[in-house]
Amino acid sequence: MTRIDAKFAALKAEGKKAFVAYVMAGDPDYDTSLEIVRGLPGAGVDVIELGLPFTDPMADGPTIQAAGQRALDGGMTLQRTLDLAKAFRETDDTTPIVLMGYYNPIYSRGVDKFLADAKEAGIDGLIVVDLPPEEDDELCLPAQAAGLNFIRLATPTTDDKRLPRVLQNTSGFVYYVSITGITGAAEAEATDVGPEVTRIKAATDLPVIVGFGINTPEKSRAIAGVADGAVVGSAIVSQIAAGKPVAEVLDFVKSLADGAHSA
Repeated sequence: MTRIDAKFAALKAEGKKAFVAYVMAGDPDYDTSLEIVRGLPGAGVDVIELGLPFTDPMADGPTIQAAGQRALDGGMTLQRTLDLAKAFRETDDTTPIVLMGYYNPIYSRGVDKFLADAKEAGIDGLIVVDLPPEEDDELCLPAQAAGLNFIRLATPTTDDKRLPRVLQNTSGFVYYVSITGITGAAEAEATDVGPEVTRIKAATDLPVIVGFGINTPEKSRAIAGVADGAVVGSAIVSQIAAGKPVAEVLDFVKSLADGAHSA
C-alpha cells in the first residue's frame, strides 16, 4: 500500500473528500518552493502534486507554463526536484507526493534509474501526461512494479469504448480533467462533472479526483461534492506568480482545502 492508497483509505473511513494541491517545483525559486511545499499539509492538503519543470509542456496553460519557465530559469532540474521531495520527507513521512510532468526528462535519465531515485526521494505516484495506455510497458508497468502508483487522466472525450483501456493499469486514483483544453482555460461546472464521475466510478473502485478549472473555495466545494475530491493548480500558482508571501499563499490554499473538505 502506497501513501496515496493509505491517505484515500483514511479519508474514506472519515467520510471526507480529498484536496489535492499542485505547485511547480522550484517556482519561484528552490528555497521558497520548498517552504511552500512544507506548508501544504498544515494548510489542509491531502495529496501534493509536484510539477516537474519541462521546456515543452503540452497540457499546461499559460500560468503553469510560466511557472515551469521560472523554475527552469532558476536552475531547476529533475534531480533538484527529487532533492526537494527528499527535503520535504525529512519532516513529513505521511503526506503523499505525486510527481506530474512529461516523459522526456524521465527517458533521458533512464527509467530504471529514475524509478529507483524517485522511490528513494519519497515520491509515491506519477502522472505523465504524454504517455498513453498504449505505452504502458514504457513506464507505467515498471513504475507499479517499483511500488509507485501510476495515475491516469480521463477527460470529457474519454468515451465508454476508451475508458476501460485508460483504467486498465491505473492505480492510486483517477484524475478526471473537467474541461477540454489546457489548465486554467475554463471553469469546471459540477453539473457537467457529476455525471462523468458517476460513469467512471461505475467502471472502477479507485477514487475519482477532479482537476482543471477550479479556482475558488466555492468551486472546490462544488466539485468535491460530486467527486471524491478536487485538485487546484493554476489558481495557487497564480498566487505564487504574483509574489504573495508564503503565508498568504498557504492561507489561500487552506481556503480551497476547507472548501473541498466541507463538501
